[in-house]
Amino acid sequence: MAAIMTNQPADTPEGERLSKIMAARGLASRREADEWIAAGWVRVDGQLAQLGQRVAADARIDIDPAASAQQAHRVTVLLHKPVGYVSGQAEDGHKPAVTLVTAANRWSGDKTPLRFAPGHLRGLAPAGRLDIDSTGLLVLTQDGRIARHLIGEDSSVEKEYLVRVARQDGGPLNEVDLAPLRHGLHLDGRALRPAQVSWANEAQLRFALREGRKRQIRRMCELVGLKVTGLKRVRIGRVALGQLPPGQWRYLHAQERF
Repeated sequence: MAAIMTNQPADTPEGERLSKIMAARGLASRREADEWIAAGWVRVDGQLAQLGQRVAADARIDIDPAASAQQAHRVTVLLHKPVGYVSGQAEDGHKPAVTLVTAANRWSGDKTPLRFAPGHLRGLAPAGRLDIDSTGLLVLTQDGRIARHLIGEDSSVEKEYLVRVARQDGGPLNEVDLAPLRHGLHLDGRALRPAQVSWANEAQLRFALREGRKRQIRRMCELVGLKVTGLKRVRIGRVALGQLPPGQWRYLHAQERF
């Protein structure tokens, strides 16, 4: 009987999926890695890689320069999201924030040399969220490395917010309200990481967080008897909202790093 030939990749019996290792090394997102492998741009220990291949943790991975060139052309957009827009896909009749990324809405203060092109919208997705009632800095990117850096499970990029609050009982705000916000609260049965919380002014707090649970700041404030009446994200890592007007956007500069 003739042997049945298959196209199964030559695996290392013990090992991790190649795309996962590439993502862990910061070479590409897992989706990008699979695209590059399929295009023939990846070699493992000198041999052309195959989709689904498992490799040893210390395997030598070489990337064709064509992959880096493709990655360099992927854009990242910084948008000042207004109230009333959702971060991701349209829901409940509300438009997604990406619909604001048009030539007409580009900030006149954007100094990057890029010329807006429809292709910049392809695959442009939010790296993090702002709820519909919140404003401020929203990152939209085509680059899987940036998305993983900002919202991956091991991300520790700090996000800064200005939060207008009022006591639910109508009383005055005081320093006692801040102590539990800084450390000791739990959400969904899990302890929150320590946060930096300080006064921005007599009615506004400044939060700096290194995690992003769903509606985290609003829920934290509710736990200590505070109601959020306004929330604005002003910084992600080393990238600040700055003078970017509401509803407008700019490209991330090549020299900027989160």
